[in-house]
Amino acid sequence: HLLLFLLFVGPFNCFASYSRATELFYSLNEGLPAGVLIGSLARDLRLPTAGGQHPASPQPPLSFTLASQGLGEQYVQLDNRSGELHTSAVEIDREALCVESSGATIFGGSAALSSSSPSPESCLLLLDVLVLPQEYFRLVKVKIAIRDVNDNAPRFPVPHIHLSVPENAPVNTRLAIEHPALDPDMGTNAVQTYRLRDNYGVFTLDVEENENGERTPYLIVMGALDREMQEEYVTVIVAEDGGTPPLVGSATLTIGISDINDNCPQFNDSQLNVTLYGNSSLGTHVATVHAVDMDLGSNAQITYSYSQKVPQPSRDLFHLNESTGAITLSTKVDGDTPRLHRLIILGNGPGCIPAVITVLVTIIKVMMRPPEVVPRFIANEVEGVVYLKELEPINTPIAFFTIKDPDEKYKVTCYLDGDGPFRLSPYKPYNNEYLLETTKPLDFETQQLYEISVVAWNSEGFHVNKVIKVQVLDDNDNSPVFSEQLIELSIEENNVPNAFLTKLHATDADSGERGQVSYFLGPDAPSYFALDKTTGVLTVSTQLDREEKEKYRYTVKAVDSGFPPRESIATVTITVLDKNDNSPRFINKDFSFFVPENFPGFGEIGVISVTDADAGQNGWVALSVLNGSDIFVIDTGKGVLRAKVSLDREQQSSYVLWIEAVDGGDPALSSTAKITILLLDINDNPPLVLFPQSNMSYLLVLPSTLPGSPITEVYAVDKDTGMNAVIAYSIIGRRGPRPESFRIDPKTGNITLEESLMQNDYGLYRLLVKVSDHGYPEPLHSTVMVNLFVNDTVSNESYIESLLRKEPDISVEEKQPQISIEPTHKKMESASCMPALVALSVISLGSIALVTGMGIYICLRKGKKHHRADENLEVQIPLNGRINLHMLEKKPVEISNI
Repeated sequence: HLLLFLLFVGPFNCFASYSRATELFYSLNEGLPAGVLIGSLARDLRLPTAGGQHPASPQPPLSFTLASQGLGEQYVQLDNRSGELHTSAVEIDREALCVESSGATIFGGSAALSSSSPSPESCLLLLDVLVLPQEYFRLVKVKIAIRDVNDNAPRFPVPHIHLSVPENAPVNTRLAIEHPALDPDMGTNAVQTYRLRDNYGVFTLDVEENENGERTPYLIVMGALDREMQEEYVTVIVAEDGGTPPLVGSATLTIGISDINDNCPQFNDSQLNVTLYGNSSLGTHVATVHAVDMDLGSNAQITYSYSQKVPQPSRDLFHLNESTGAITLSTKVDGDTPRLHRLIILGNGPGCIPAVITVLVTIIKVMMRPPEVVPRFIANEVEGVVYLKELEPINTPIAFFTIKDPDEKYKVTCYLDGDGPFRLSPYKPYNNEYLLETTKPLDFETQQLYEISVVAWNSEGFHVNKVIKVQVLDDNDNSPVFSEQLIELSIEENNVPNAFLTKLHATDADSGERGQVSYFLGPDAPSYFALDKTTGVLTVSTQLDREEKEKYRYTVKAVDSGFPPRESIATVTITVLDKNDNSPRFINKDFSFFVPENFPGFGEIGVISVTDADAGQNGWVALSVLNGSDIFVIDTGKGVLRAKVSLDREQQSSYVLWIEAVDGGDPALSSTAKITILLLDINDNPPLVLFPQSNMSYLLVLPSTLPGSPITEVYAVDKDTGMNAVIAYSIIGRRGPRPESFRIDPKTGNITLEESLMQNDYGLYRLLVKVSDHGYPEPLHSTVMVNLFVNDTVSNESYIESLLRKEPDISVEEKQPQISIEPTHKKMESASCMPALVALSVISLGSIALVTGMGIYICLRKGKKHHRADENLEVQIPLNGRINLHMLEKKPVEISNI
């Protein structure tokens, strides 16, 4: 083929090639605006144009038409005369059109994936163009290659990437990053490189490309890692494409350093010296050794044990807890027990050489022990200081003291040493129990601190002093007092935020912190009121709205700093003053009223309710009609809307009015509401049965059909609206072997099988279905015959058709279908309903007369209808709701139990 390439056509570098096989190739960038020239078919095919034709031999004008009917047409516009092909208003997005990297094509005819693309990454639009007239007729195959532009930035599939590296990973270890960045662009416009924003001096990135051209980043370890020094590195991985300018995308990369067992237990000291009295009791804590392992989890588990060098007597005397490292006395010390014990303890870790620590225990032998004084404090005691309030009564107990001899050999006496209103006396009937108590009230202003001693002596002259300090506390016996118990305030609504209301003031007669007063809002105060704790300034943080709340009443508290604190309460009342800040408000934005036609003049159509949340003159409202005032008028005080003249639906079926409400404020505020008045029509359309389409059609019902199975349906519509269009279905006549076997749903018209079919139930069933509306004043209805043939097959269609031609002898059952209908009514006053009732009564009488006349007419023509029954045989259409127009036959459709 001879190919003609046109390079750089227009500003967007479109080119074309032509061969005698009438194929043209073009290429253009994606994302171009509408109207860009792709190529000229007439020029590229070397067809004569209107300007080049010889005037002596005129030729018919050329005509170019797109023959393809597909997705490609929406992206191009073809000039039928000049053959110029331009881009359309629908922007071409290469990534949306060609999701396959192998060159998917969008076609205008019946093209599929193209294997003849100019390159593996081509995205083609295929078009078929017809060239007329007959002298130049040909079918031109146009292929448009969509070139990729860098209009998509790389994007990582997840915002956070987690990678785990063992701390013993050698240098140059490579770890693949499982979530590489994605870029819908192709070639150099796709992802080219990756980099780390912070590599911490120990990491770098490399990129590997597989045979499919996919690039995967790899994390490379460039230095030694130590989890104990840093267990996590957080950086940002950046992906960059090769476009001009390049686009980038990023994600957070968290590199966790996993632990290995590279540390062993270590003791902080190599030796621990401990002294133990020989009279220590069993279980006495001697010492605790503790080793540290910098690893984690099971790698850091440490157990403690004695070295083999520790003699057995020392092992028996001291128990070592292998988990905690606690050493306790396990046997009683006697005269034969050595005074010095050298305990060598090992700290054992998994796969490690044990750490060693030596515990030297020196036992001091005690021949006689001094008396013991064991206090049990009743009053509040902290670190040997007893705190008593100045108002405590006489004989306030302070503490019990138990005096005893540890050796139980010597007599012990006890007395109180020191000045103060205190007494230490034996507590009967117990021996060696003493009670310390006060002898008179304490006075903080006289003395704040007392220091006394409880002294215990034994008969050998040994004594023990137990020093006790008593701190007298000042009592908080005065409450703060407000200058006013009822604080009445007022503020105008729509105040500025944080508006000042008042400053509270309360005094306290106590001294020091107990006399310092803090202010607090009570629990009933709204959250938008604020009270400064120190200054007592009361503010409101938000704008107040009188229409939302006019009065506020809550409590405030003044609390001193005593222990326990004392408080007093005052009441604050705030009155919000009104401003004209609310427009009149209609109860509804849109009002709709339904009025029967011929409604009398000045009859009450409805009431327009409007309110104004403001008070006084600001809340007074006046109503007026903005449009249609020549027909309608409104009562300003009551809001009653009336029509000046009688309304005729045939002249106009609806009216739209705008009502304005203006308040009495200065300046006045207003609002409007839309009023729609709809005139009601009478019921003049009976239901129209759409399915079945003929009284002569029938349906084959298999005897194996299960009870409850749907058989067919009756579908009808009513051209009326409202209640006049509500349709109910009922069977008013039946004929067949057991006609009660079928029922109809009054709402949907679905006919179902109620009972199982027996051998005696075979044959033709004819159901006369009444389709009735709920119109006023007289419901209208239509009837249709539903024919069901119960049998295994249809072997004799002519026999069934002969049965259908016969006039069925069906007795009509006038039974009203039970269907629940809840119409919507509008409340109207009794006085305003009288004109409507009179008009509706006249319409009802006229409708009854009309229906009677129509009934007589139908009865007269009924006899003629039987003579034409044989002429009305139609195509048998199955009564199953779904009709295949391509497979329409005269054979009935079988229904199976599904």
